[in-house]
Amino acid sequence: MKKPSPEAKALSLFLMAHKKTAPIYKEKSKRINKLWDLVRAAELSEKDYLEEVKNMLTSYGGYSEVIEKTVRFYIEKTGEWSLQGDDKYCIDAKQIANKILKQK
Repeated sequence: MKKPSPEAKALSLFLMAHKKTAPIYKEKSKRINKLWDLVRAAELSEKDYLEEVKNMLTSYGGYSEVIEKTVRFYIEKTGEWSLQGDDKYCIDAKQIANKILKQK
């Protein structure tokens, strides 16, 4: 099974981080997760799913902006960025985390 794209991962983690701050984030998180379930069940094309992800990302400022907001949220909450991995999202997030932590 295919993994979600870096953009989908960015959006999902952003929504999870912020879902307690406003009900709209929780609703959008449920929606994007439901759409991914439909892709996995072959009831929705991956192209349509990625289009929805792209639209949501754009509404929050785009891929880089969403990563920065997510990383900043966790650094302010916990003092660190602990997500590790070698996929595009983790690499991009780590670079942003290093930049934010240097500014502190």
